[in-house]
Amino acid sequence: MAGRSLNKAQLIGNVGKDPELRKTPQGNSVCTLRVATTEFYRGRNGERKEITDWHSVVLWDRLAEIAVQKIRKSDKIYVEGKLRTRSFEKDGVTKFVTEIIAQNIIILSRKQPRTDSTTDTSSEDSFNINYPSDYNPTESSNQ
Repeated sequence: MAGRSLNKAQLIGNVGKDPELRKTPQGNSVCTLRVATTEFYRGRNGERKEITDWHSVVLWDRLAEIAVQKIRKSDKIYVEGKLRTRSFEKDGVTKFVTEIIAQNIIILSRKQPRTDSTTDTSSEDSFNINYPSDYNPTESSNQ
């Protein structure tokens, strides 16, 4: 079908640091996570090697607010979303960055016990926001 395309990214990895909530000038909530994925392979001599990639995951509005409450450094999470590439100027040079705009997150396991007072026993470790297909918070937030 000529008019159809698919933009879907899925990751399972570990969160690099606790998420922090920010607000755009327009008042949108936004949070960026760094998620590490590690692959193992055998080298030429049979030695076990690993390669780790770091991915930027952007969460908007309610999903960002929930993530800040629930996700912690070292949590293993599943992320589903779409890839987005944006550009910006730094020191007169145009730079490009590719990010995953999250639509669904599941906390698979926790490496560190929660130390805050919100000991939620409801086990609501899966959360998603069904945004309209034309929803694009990056158009209204000059990030």
